[in-house]
Parts: sequence; C-alpha cells; structure tokens
Amino acid sequence: MPYPFRPFADLQRDERGVAITEFSLALPALLILILGGLEVSNLALTHLRVSQIAMTVADNAGRVRSTIDEADVYEVFAGADLMGRKLDFAERGRVVLSSVEDNGRSGANRGQYIRWQRCFGAKEVDPAYGVEGDGRDDASLADGLGRPEKRIAASRDTAVMFVEASYTYEPLLIPDGFGSSTVRYETAFNVRERDNFAITNTQALTENACD
Repeated sequence: MPYPFRPFADLQRDERGVAITEFSLALPALLILILGGLEVSNLALTHLRVSQIAMTVADNAGRVRSTIDEADVYEVFAGADLMGRKLDFAERGRVVLSSVEDNGRSGANRGQYIRWQRCFGAKEVDPAYGVEGDGRDDASLADGLGRPEKRIAASRDTAVMFVEASYTYEPLLIPDGFGSSTVRYETAFNVRERDNFAITNTQALTENACD
C-alpha cells in the first residue's frame, strides 16, 4: 500500500542543509576573529619595528668613535630609513636623537643638558623633554630625560644618546573604523670610545634639524 504524500514530515527529517546553515551563521564571528587576529599581529609587529628603530639609532650613534660628525648622523638615520621602509617610516614616523650630558654646573644649577639634537622623519611631533641647549646653565633638566619613572641621565665626562621614536599607525584592514594611533618608544645608550661630545660638520652638510 503506498504511503500518503507527506512533504512536511520529510522536510522536517531532512538535515542536508544543517551544516551549511550553521556555517553561515558562524561565518561573521569567524571573520571577525580572523581579521582581529591579523590586526593584532600587525600592530605587534609595528611596535617591534619601531622599538628596534629607536634602539638601533641610539646604539649606532653611541658607537661612533673619536668624534661625531653630521655625516655620521646621516649614516645613522639612513639605517633607520632602511629599517622602516616597510612601515613607510620616513613619511609617517619621527626619530629625535639627543646628546645628553651633565651640564657641569654645581649647586642649584646642576643637572643635565642637551648639547645637540637631530631629527629624521616627516611626522610632526616635537621632542618631548626639551630642545638643543636646554639645561645648559640651569637645572631645568635636573633629573635627565624620559618618563618620570625612567629618567635617563649621563654621568660626568660622558654622554648618552637618547632617542624618541614616534610612528603613526594606520589599521591594516579597517582604517576608517578604528582610526590611527601613535606608536612611541624611547631608549638610550651610553657613548663608547668617544671623549669629544661636540658634533662637527666637516662636509658642510645640511643639519637634520628638529624644526
């Protein structure tokens, strides 16, 4: 005896489209997780690269022997440019290199001073702690440069290469949704094998001023 036509009962037992339906429902959340993971990874890599740029500039500037010249600064910044090309750092970043020393004063005027300062990169950001010449005759930089909990100061008869590196980070996938932010790092290295801390310009090069 033939069974009566029961389309709704057959449809109720049909599970062939369940997996596709479940996948389509989960897909938006899965995409958000994947895109979010890519964004976090890209931001972490950017932090690493900016940190490395800051460290390399300070280290290389501190390694220059005998005396430092504007030509040496050009070479140091060329290295920063090379390291930052994947980030377009020259256009979206800024490195501030400051030579910090004890000002040689005594009493209430003793402190640190910025003997010279040079910059690289088109990002418009001012040095955070002072400009060239600050602290020379007073204690305006008594504790050195850096955040309050991590001040950097040079001992007498030596100098410290203090670097501030800033970079405008644009989100990789949804720039309009998240907006830009600034990635910033600071680091410092002591000068090694150099007892003349003034900067020369034997080739009459254009200074990488922080204007």
